[in-house]
Amino acid sequence: MSAVGPTAVFDALRGQLQEAAAAFADGPDALEGILLGLVDDVDRAVREPLEIFPVCHHSPASAVAMARRLREKQPKVVYLELCEDMAPLLSELRNCRLPVAVQAFATEVEGFPADWSPLSVVAPITEASAEYQAIAYALDTPGVELVLVDRSSDHVFQWEPRGTGDSGPADPDAPAAEEEAALHGDAVGVEIGDLRPRFAELEEHLLRHGKVRHWSEWWHQYVELPLGDADHDTYRQVMLLIGSLFRRLAPGDGQRVRVDEDRERYMWTRMREHLAATGADPADCLYVCGAFHAASRVAEFGVAGSDTFEIGPRTATTWQHGLIPSSHAAIEAQFGLAAGSVSIASTLWTKNLKRTGVQPFRLAGQAGARKPSRARKAAAVTAPGPDLPPEDRLSGFLRRPPVLDRLDEAELLGWSVEIVRAARRNGYLASTADAIAVFETSILLAGMRDRAKPTPYDFQDAAVTCIEKDTVPGRRNVARLVEIMMGGDRIGQVGYDALPPLARDVHDRLAPLALKLEQRGVQRALLDIASQPELEPCSDVLWMLRYLLPQGAARPIMGERKLGERPIQESWDLALGTHQRALIELGYEGVSIEQVLEQRLRRTANAPQATAAVVLEAVEDATLHLRSRRLAHELGSRALEVLATERSVDGAPEVLRRVRRLLAFYRTSEPVLPGWIESFVRTGYAHYCTLLPTAFADEDATVRQVAAMLGFLFGMEGLALSLGCDRTQLELAVAQSHPQDPSKVALLWAAQVHLGGLSRAELRSHCDELLANPLVLPAYPRYLSGLLHALEPVPGLTDFVVEAVSNAFGRLPDAVLLPWLPTLITTLRADGADLAPLLIREAGRIFPGRLAALDDWVPPWRAQPEPAAVLPAGRASAARGVALLAAHPAACDAVADLLGCDGEWAPAGPAPAGAALLGRHPATALALEALLASA
Repeated sequence: MSAVGPTAVFDALRGQLQEAAAAFADGPDALEGILLGLVDDVDRAVREPLEIFPVCHHSPASAVAMARRLREKQPKVVYLELCEDMAPLLSELRNCRLPVAVQAFATEVEGFPADWSPLSVVAPITEASAEYQAIAYALDTPGVELVLVDRSSDHVFQWEPRGTGDSGPADPDAPAAEEEAALHGDAVGVEIGDLRPRFAELEEHLLRHGKVRHWSEWWHQYVELPLGDADHDTYRQVMLLIGSLFRRLAPGDGQRVRVDEDRERYMWTRMREHLAATGADPADCLYVCGAFHAASRVAEFGVAGSDTFEIGPRTATTWQHGLIPSSHAAIEAQFGLAAGSVSIASTLWTKNLKRTGVQPFRLAGQAGARKPSRARKAAAVTAPGPDLPPEDRLSGFLRRPPVLDRLDEAELLGWSVEIVRAARRNGYLASTADAIAVFETSILLAGMRDRAKPTPYDFQDAAVTCIEKDTVPGRRNVARLVEIMMGGDRIGQVGYDALPPLARDVHDRLAPLALKLEQRGVQRALLDIASQPELEPCSDVLWMLRYLLPQGAARPIMGERKLGERPIQESWDLALGTHQRALIELGYEGVSIEQVLEQRLRRTANAPQATAAVVLEAVEDATLHLRSRRLAHELGSRALEVLATERSVDGAPEVLRRVRRLLAFYRTSEPVLPGWIESFVRTGYAHYCTLLPTAFADEDATVRQVAAMLGFLFGMEGLALSLGCDRTQLELAVAQSHPQDPSKVALLWAAQVHLGGLSRAELRSHCDELLANPLVLPAYPRYLSGLLHALEPVPGLTDFVVEAVSNAFGRLPDAVLLPWLPTLITTLRADGADLAPLLIREAGRIFPGRLAALDDWVPPWRAQPEPAAVLPAGRASAARGVALLAAHPAACDAVADLLGCDGEWAPAGPAPAGAALLGRHPATALALEALLASA
């Protein structure tokens, strides 16, 4: 057990710090308390019987020190700062290519606000990280137990609501949001070993005096490089000192401080519970945590700490766990690191291994793992050395001047040549002179920043200065080229065996395509279903993936899916490897894509803000992708409920379009219409009849929406009447409509023509009166807009609309016509996709087909019939008509009976009734005779 008070190990250091505080602060001050408190924190952590190993997030120095310490100590229990519910997934890391992230995911939340859904927590893991070294050692070493002790994913959201649980403001030099940077989505990140000042003034001071641009460069220069070759005690004490410094100078905002302290209480409580349950010796254990949490001052700290902290229960939220691909750019974007810093750390990790000779731990079967040599194997089983009492290594480290590494001219020269070669490939006019300039400028910048050896960041600045100049000819700038040259953005991959059942099922069902779906990038899939019917199930899977996955994961190039049609040939661009995270997250929602799609459709239809149009779209998708009558009936009944409660007509156009399509499908594929759609038509008929007068008078209701209502009423009228609806309700609704807007007035006229309350002659008269009235003339285009929308409910007026538009072009002045033309074009493009073909077809029928015939062409609506006075009406015409009637007596009798004329045929000619009828209407007989003669 640890002693209560400080030990004498660091007395010399305490004395030096007291003298420094007195000199700088001009007497006892808070500075002395801070400096002495740092030493006390280090002393307390070093004396703890359960060894604390402080680490930094993705630090090569931490990883090297961890690998070295694990081989020396060979602990029996490893406690790791990671969400305790993620433990079952760690063994699956051997089936992946790093970097990957351990994820906890929840779509249906209970105990959290609904707008937080989905909940996602990720913990990225790279090979150059101390936590991976601990995981690999524990999983592949017999008799070693790995225990995760940090709060659960559920507690992450209980303690840190979204918006406060991230890693702070992103670094200004962080990369822009790209495809790779979005691999983690909007998940809350669990920072294993996060170490960064939370005191803005402190970070600014360090950056300014360190002559660096951002925190990643400061850490690389002043921590990574000095600790890369440090022994275990020096590394441990320096990391504890840094963690204590950042902790004591952190701002005292209540919520974040409470969360940090509660995490430490949680972890120490879990460790004491495990020690008590297993009887493990603390000397055989190792506690791996961030340096920020290692220098803790909570009462629960240590194996002898108090047991006053109570861990609260989890909520009823069901969490799913899995592995998702990660990347260097995703880690940098999520945790606010500088662009390329993780790639540089990976390169430094490789160099440290070669320089120190440390053999890292890797999971057996890890993708890309190399077999250790015999010497390495022997090193892996070396007996642990005795644990020596702690010594003061801080005093020597702090007094020691920085080690000036000798300039590695060969390495810097190779960088300079390589960046010039990369710049040439990307369109820069770089030459050998630029390589020399980059070489010399790197040395110059390092000297200006008090460095004997240029760092990768110095080299990057020099390359940008010497090569990029004013313009970027390609897609990548020089800074990005340097990042790629230093290692690039390494993207991980989750192996097939580590995928959830849904993702594996998708890969199995798409196997006939003979594609490497796990690879990143776009692959082309060709499906000739007519000659290979076994590929049709693949088509079904691809269409469902297109619906469920983000845009670009499955994109059809050729082929479409419509109701009632079967696929023949299709071509797809697939990028399932690029969107592997999205596919994996589908596996958290169900065991098959059909189940997930059904759940998504139900969730969409039952959402509080769902409209009738949205639910009908879900019905169509269920029929199209799942071919499920049961689900379609369920969702259709929901659409009926939503429609009955709607009090606006905003969704009327979409409702009309989808109901027409569904009716056409059911009429051709089903023996009888489903009951839900009959009820929908019946309810919709009464519903829109009720809303029609209000919609005509409402200024917020557009003419397109009112036209869609009329289209539903007129188009579904036959079916609605057969189902028991009353046409009188529609007639009353039209009679009660009194619009003021000119476009709606014209739409009402069209409705009255359809119902028989207005003749075409009267409608033409209304239009002529408008054109003749100078006061109404500026509003005439709005009447035409109403007539254009009237083609939706009354397509029989197409010829009249062509006539009205032609009259407008012929008679409207340019001051009225020209401003209206853009409105006409936009109306046809936005709302008249189905109306424009009707107008074009009718205009092609009416107008002459040749330009030469246009001069003598007279519109049919202007051609007047010949007056009856010029037609022959004498005995000659009567005789000709009598001959025609005598040849066809049945026709004459039918017309006479229809008109109420009595008479009989005489042997020598027609009866007086036929002669009288012929005498009163001789033109009719002549016209019929001419028609028959021409035929």
